Amino acid sequence: MLTPSPDPAPSLAQLLAFYLEAGVDCALMDEPVNRLADPDVAPPRAAAETLSDDAPKRPSLASMQPGLPARPVMPAKVEVAPEVAIAAARDAARNAPTLEALRGLMEAFEGCALKSTATQLVFADGNPQARIMFVGEAPGRDEDIEGLPFVGRSGKLLDKMMAAIGLDRTQVYIANVIAWRPPGNRTPTPQETQICLPFIQRHIELVNPDILVTLGNPSTQTLLQTKDGIMKSRGRWVDYDTGTRKIRAIASFHPAYLLRSPGYKRMAWVDLRAIATAMAALPARES
Repeated sequence: MLTPSPDPAPSLAQLLAFYLEAGVDCALMDEPVNRLADPDVAPPRAAAETLSDDAPKRPSLASMQPGLPARPVMPAKVEVAPEVAIAAARDAARNAPTLEALRGLMEAFEGCALKSTATQLVFADGNPQARIMFVGEAPGRDEDIEGLPFVGRSGKLLDKMMAAIGLDRTQVYIANVIAWRPPGNRTPTPQETQICLPFIQRHIELVNPDILVTLGNPSTQTLLQTKDGIMKSRGRWVDYDTGTRKIRAIASFHPAYLLRSPGYKRMAWVDLRAIATAMAALPARES
């Protein structure tokens, strides 16, 4: 009987390609960390005693590259209970009088775990004085690198969709419900969404657009408070209540979904035409 030969070990290039496909596209630390190890269990004493001051030590990244500052030792992060984080987000958002202040408060906010794995805050793009605001779900890899929403493949498609009705980024305002990229572009958890919700609500209130467009199912269900799927929600005008004013809102497909399912672009075009019609009917703003 022939014994099947084991599969050959993957090469470094194959491993890197696998990790990239899985969403592992950045290193957070210089040294690997065993996340499965019990932090309360100390290493064996005998092993520790075998390491003397004269034993060769692994060179640090700073010693291998002269001029590179040593990596600072970061204090252990204390996990915040979700209800505490949500309350803190509400208080912070409520105290933001301007978009600049809101951005500063979000950059200092420590209640969302996504901040520790993201490269940076992805706040917004476009014209804060715009009469139409688009809101997606969360940043992706390209957005995390550049610090702007919708700059990857889905962003390029969004630009084309807006151009089809005579709009560009100087005439619109763009943000996301979640301002930090989830690791590997995974779906944000309900807790993460609820923690970030006060910030996007205050964001919309400060921009004060005449038309709000939610892109995709997560942002639509979160902001328009519906349990309906995007197929049922899209194309219908509803009121978004900021507490001080009601804004006309409409849901449509997320560009990333259209890239995966181009057959729905025809339905997205119907939504865009409805948005263009509503824009044309807006009264002139008082100067």
